[in-house]
Amino acid sequence: MVLGAVVLCLASTSCTTTTTYIDPLAVDARDNAAKVNYPTIMRIGMAAKAGGDYANALSLFRRAAQIASSEPAPLVAAGDVLRNMGNMNEAIVAYRAALERNPHYPLALEGLAKAYLGTGRPEMAEGPLETAYQDAPTNPRILLLMGVTADFTGNHLQAQADYAAGLKYQANDPALTLDLALSLALSEQYDRAVQTLSPLANAPDSTPQERQTLALIYGLKGDRLSAERYARMDLNEAAVEHNMAYYATLRRLSPEARSRAVLSANGGTPAPRGS
Repeated sequence: MVLGAVVLCLASTSCTTTTTYIDPLAVDARDNAAKVNYPTIMRIGMAAKAGGDYANALSLFRRAAQIASSEPAPLVAAGDVLRNMGNMNEAIVAYRAALERNPHYPLALEGLAKAYLGTGRPEMAEGPLETAYQDAPTNPRILLLMGVTADFTGNHLQAQADYAAGLKYQANDPALTLDLALSLALSEQYDRAVQTLSPLANAPDSTPQERQTLALIYGLKGDRLSAERYARMDLNEAAVEHNMAYYATLRRLSPEARSRAVLSANGGTPAPRGS
């Protein structure tokens, strides 16, 4: 669950540039280049995705899906790109198509659940997650998504059980730990939430997400001094004051409304550490 935004400033230049687009699949017949096939297209597509060139990546994955008509992997890759682009409904179509090729393909089940969460329909995520859990009951990623889904449906106790189960198989996992702490806070177990997240947020390699989640928990608890201390680690004074006012507003809400407000602000899916 992402609680903060990072602003990237791009420097502009006064020079004029000309961009030439090269088809990475074009092969000169005079070259002894390797035959362009499914693995090659997937490799180029993954490179395009990693470079943020989502349009070309999507085109390549769709082409790979046509070439390998029984493989679910290119459709999952297309779904992941569409999700990154914010096209959740199209991502759902891609993941469903992958599951038509293999109804138990783990990454398609996970992707479909994430896409449903991204559309604010956690109840729809329960079906693919149940299948994924039956296939791999010790998979921490599935338990994490099950916990997030339970939190979004208001079942915080079940969510906490899912996160705790995931931590049994992947101890000290940052994403599981952070979401467990937030879930505890949403069920007003503030001291346990602080105890759970503090070691992670105070570690030398802690992230802004972890520190600001702890600030939020302190804010929900009503401990303004501690909330300000952690908020100032990453935010300027204006942002700190804005967040303190937001925490005060959250405290005045009912538990159900507070939970909806916090979770809806987080975009529906957990974010792994360092993402």
